Amino acid sequence: MKYDFDNKYGKKVRGVNLGGWLVLEKWMTPSVFEGLDAVDETSYCVELGVKAEQALKKHWDSFITREDFVWLANVGINAVRIPLGHWIFGPDYPYHANYGEVTHPFVSGGIAVLDRAFDWAEELGLLIVLDLHAAPGCQNGFDNGGIKDVCEWHTKPEYIEHSLSVLERLAERYHHRPALHAIEVLNEPRWDIDTELLKKYNTDAYHRIRKYCRAEDVAVVYHDGFRSFREYTGFLAEPEFSNVVLDIHRYQCFVREDIDTDIYGHMQKACIEWKNEADDIINEFGWTYVGEWSLGLDLKMVSLWAEGPFNHALQEMDDFQMDVAYRGYAAAQLATFEKYLGWFFWSYKTETAAAWSFRDCVDKGWFPAKFD
Repeated sequence: MKYDFDNKYGKKVRGVNLGGWLVLEKWMTPSVFEGLDAVDETSYCVELGVKAEQALKKHWDSFITREDFVWLANVGINAVRIPLGHWIFGPDYPYHANYGEVTHPFVSGGIAVLDRAFDWAEELGLLIVLDLHAAPGCQNGFDNGGIKDVCEWHTKPEYIEHSLSVLERLAERYHHRPALHAIEVLNEPRWDIDTELLKKYNTDAYHRIRKYCRAEDVAVVYHDGFRSFREYTGFLAEPEFSNVVLDIHRYQCFVREDIDTDIYGHMQKACIEWKNEADDIINEFGWTYVGEWSLGLDLKMVSLWAEGPFNHALQEMDDFQMDVAYRGYAAAQLATFEKYLGWFFWSYKTETAAAWSFRDCVDKGWFPAKFD
């Protein structure tokens, strides 16, 4: 379903993440890291040095293309969430010790790729959510935050200020673009960062974005920081604030209890526990996206940071049983997540894992053929 770009406020979105494109994740694109010790975008750029520019620009031009936007539009997806690094505007970001002797290691030019994505989205009727996925100093210690095993974003005012500056510049650059649907102020800040600090940052980010983006045009999205939505009761609420969306991420492959659950337990959690949670969030809180979810049940596929054993619910099944399991798990999650204002599957494509690749999931019949 293509959207009327003039009437986006409060519309349901069915989307996918374009992960591994403008923020590298080694488990998603191991070929990009082949022969390197690097584990994240920071160490990748530091290790390759001047050679990083040619390699990354080749990746940007080939990993996601206009053909991918065409395919998404044709199957009825109406939105993409695009993870960005704080370096998107070039070398004006604060220094971190992991950069070593290089003051500004990241490759410039990603902003032109993002401009091109807006052109494709507007041509094909897709909405865009811009997501600050990797902040200076890293907000979560994950590879997807730019620096694995480091979580220092909240410890230095210049890191926070640069994040706010990037959000403001994104709002200024793209507020006139019809495809801009939302700006997410920070992806997955870690659970032990103080909630009051996050609330102040989210509030400041709202005001920076609203300098350029009207509430009737662009939503402001913030992640729950891996804590209960009830910690945000009354936060950024009407009438002072408008068109604010909470982002939650739901996976069943990262904690031992989930990993040890059989497929029936996974489906029950998705369509009973998560359905009850959805009712509570919708009734008590309001507009919410499930900004990330997948069919992934095998931790080994994303095990860059994880410790085994890597057993999982589907490993003893034959191919037919596995197809049935994935279809059931997909249907259970979709039945629940359709209750929310929107959802974004993680991710559109990977080199490694079909259960994390939306395109593979459709091609294999685990998902419906059409989403409109």
